[in-house]
Amino acid sequence: MPMTLGYWDIRGLAHTARLLLEYTGTSYEEKRYSMGDAPDFDRSQWLSEKFKLGLDIPNEKLKPDYLKDLPEKLTLYSQFLGKRPWFAGDKITIADFHVYDVLDWNRIFAPGCLDAFPNLKDFMARFEALPKIAAYMKSSRFLPRPIFPKVATWTGK
Repeated sequence: MPMTLGYWDIRGLAHTARLLLEYTGTSYEEKRYSMGDAPDFDRSQWLSEKFKLGLDIPNEKLKPDYLKDLPEKLTLYSQFLGKRPWFAGDKITIADFHVYDVLDWNRIFAPGCLDAFPNLKDFMARFEALPKIAAYMKSSRFLPRPIFPKVATWTGK
């Protein structure tokens, strides 16, 4: 029986999990929750289950504060990666899936933010060229946007 991945009908935080499930060939089904439109952004589909699971949703920072610190954070990623192909060395690990997603959000959020970091740009291209990832990203299952729900200050549209 395949596992169930439940998340909003957006890319969001589940993107890393989707990438990993696709890469490993793990059988899974998705339960996608929809959010209503403005002004109330009805979330009853999710809220009727959320409190039974003991989970919480983190808050996001506002763009100006985030962008102020972004170059320093990207420098740390770049320095850590160095000349290695993957963040933990010569073989891909779960860390690369998470880092890919974080860097991709930033690339969408602040186009050009990776331009000063050729090793990070190469990492992104290498990850996206993995055959199973490339196939997934071309499939109808791939959710490039929105990244965050409608109530977020920035959704990535």
